[in-house]
Amino acid sequence: MELAHLHELSELEQSYWWHVSKRRLISRWLDQYAPSPGLVIEGGIGSAGNLLSFQQQGYQVAGLDIMPEAVAYGKQRGIENVQVHDLHQHWPFEKQSADAVIMLDVIEHVEHPEQVLEHASSILKENGILILTVPAYQWLYGDWDRALGHHRRYTKKQLLKQTKQTGFETLKITHWNSFTLPAALGIRTWQKISPQSRSAEFPHVSPWMNRLLMSCADAERCMTNFLQIPCGLSIAGLFRKSSGGSHASS
Repeated sequence: MELAHLHELSELEQSYWWHVSKRRLISRWLDQYAPSPGLVIEGGIGSAGNLLSFQQQGYQVAGLDIMPEAVAYGKQRGIENVQVHDLHQHWPFEKQSADAVIMLDVIEHVEHPEQVLEHASSILKENGILILTVPAYQWLYGDWDRALGHHRRYTKKQLLKQTKQTGFETLKITHWNSFTLPAALGIRTWQKISPQSRSAEFPHVSPWMNRLLMSCADAERCMTNFLQIPCGLSIAGLFRKSSGGSHASS
């Protein structure tokens, strides 16, 4: 992640509809499948707004990030158990100690996601929960992804394959952020027609549009109680560590 993008994230993640809506979805899944108290470890903490929210839900929290600036944000927000670490390396926690591991829009940034998932599995308790979000549709890959350092965008099939290979069973998987897909299609088509260097800034929206988009996301989140959203710019998955699930080498 570019440093400028991290600073922008720190300013927006408590109010911008996309961050707030994603956090609400993940918090609900945590409440349902790994209720507090318990240990939640986040891989790729960004500016630590998620960890702060999980801590306020009553969880013990810890986090890892490859960027020292991200860890500094975490400590500034009063979260002590955060450290600089490459997720490709063995995670510095006791094996089978975590109730949940969360990586939100993280594994598309890493070269070897299966290796990262194996390390996550190794620190989860038996039947512990893994929550992932990833960007959807490789055919949408473009300037935004390159600016963010994405190696790939995902299909549900690809995400299911990677999690199954690393010892997880699927509890839920769904697209989300379906209501902005038409606009994204238009923007990405234009970018392919008119390629140029672009920064990874979040699209600016007015306060009323921010509220409207958040309401749309709230309605979509309620729908996921009953069905899988068939399309959307992102994929969210909830997985459980199978018995003997970690394939990571000791």
